[in-house]
Amino acid sequence: MSGAANNTTTDDERLVQAALGGDKEAFGCLVERYQDRVFNMLVRLLGNRDDARDLVQDAFVQAFVKLDSFRGDAKFYTWLYRIAMNLALSHRRRRRPTESLDASKENVGEEPMAQQPTAAQDMIECERAEQLQQALLNLNEMSRQILVLRELECYSYEAISEILELPVGTVRSRLFRARMQLKEQLQTILPDEMTKP
Repeated sequence: MSGAANNTTTDDERLVQAALGGDKEAFGCLVERYQDRVFNMLVRLLGNRDDARDLVQDAFVQAFVKLDSFRGDAKFYTWLYRIAMNLALSHRRRRRPTESLDASKENVGEEPMAQQPTAAQDMIECERAEQLQQALLNLNEMSRQILVLRELECYSYEAISEILELPVGTVRSRLFRARMQLKEQLQTILPDEMTKP
């Protein structure tokens, strides 16, 4: 697995150098490689698919414009995620959430699900995904970012440290607090489920 990640990093560096040399297709390859991952992360942070779609485009435009400032001391996707996350933070500051829970559910859409044997089970899973999304949206920015990166995007503590520009120890302590906050939110939304053995 680490060999594959290493190959991707090396390939990213090669594509960045080619893009800096004027090869637009090279940057297009980077867009193709990371646009879905960045979009999914933004949907989870913002709770709105349309806003996430717009910010993905903005993130890649900014990355292209600032490409010569990419020093290579972090992985390309880490640098890109940082750009996207900063855009998401700015967007949320400008536009405080005012939409209803139903509108939020409609904007976020259904989470990808494994095949379920019955329609009832599928509905239950879909409802839980919506409740989790709502609980995430009720958290503060830092807690939501750390949880999305660790629990949903499966990044290592070191990668989160790079993306958020925080020491690893701080990431660990904030992640612990974020998990506790999420648990409290879920207890509010699903009090009966949380008390089941």
